[in-house]
Amino acid sequence: MLHEAGETIRSVYFLNDGLGSVLTVQPDGKSVEVGLIGREGFVGVPVIFGFKTSGLRVVTQGDGTGYRLDLEALRKALPHCPQLESTLQRYAMILGMQSTQLAACNRLHNVVERMARWLLMSQDRLETKVMPLTHEFLGQMLGARRASVSEAASELKNAGMISYTCGSVTIFNRTKLEKTACDCYEIINQQESRWQAEIQ
Repeated sequence: MLHEAGETIRSVYFLNDGLGSVLTVQPDGKSVEVGLIGREGFVGVPVIFGFKTSGLRVVTQGDGTGYRLDLEALRKALPHCPQLESTLQRYAMILGMQSTQLAACNRLHNVVERMARWLLMSQDRLETKVMPLTHEFLGQMLGARRASVSEAASELKNAGMISYTCGSVTIFNRTKLEKTACDCYEIINQQESRWQAEIQ
């Protein structure tokens, strides 16, 4: 657990590897993923804009490393590092865009499409073909029942796109996985590329 929804943010994190899941949490404790953070990102976006808490939970997936920075140290550094501040603000926009798209994705697309999209996004950030995860955990990320996740994983496996064992998934055919994923994967990547081109 890096941040809990509603709690005061005391530290921020710059990931070197591993994966952070951004979750929206309901009063009954159920959660669904609305963002993924890898080494391209930053955990602690609300503090850039002067807020002390987050409405979202951020947890790590599997092993990973990163740099933890005390909140006050970051606040003192930002006025002297305008490039860092603008970079973090731009990342906040990217994460916000991603969250908006994933909220729509979770409502509009079936579990197979969403699983394919999630695996692609995770692989982009982890840069590995083998990802440690269980069906139960993936169900939490996708906001789907474990049985639905198992059926979707079986469909992807039978089509030769992935294999899975207890606790890990391996991507075998990324091209087919991209064709199976919903449009959200491409929409997110295209918008990020457009924004990157605008600041060069």
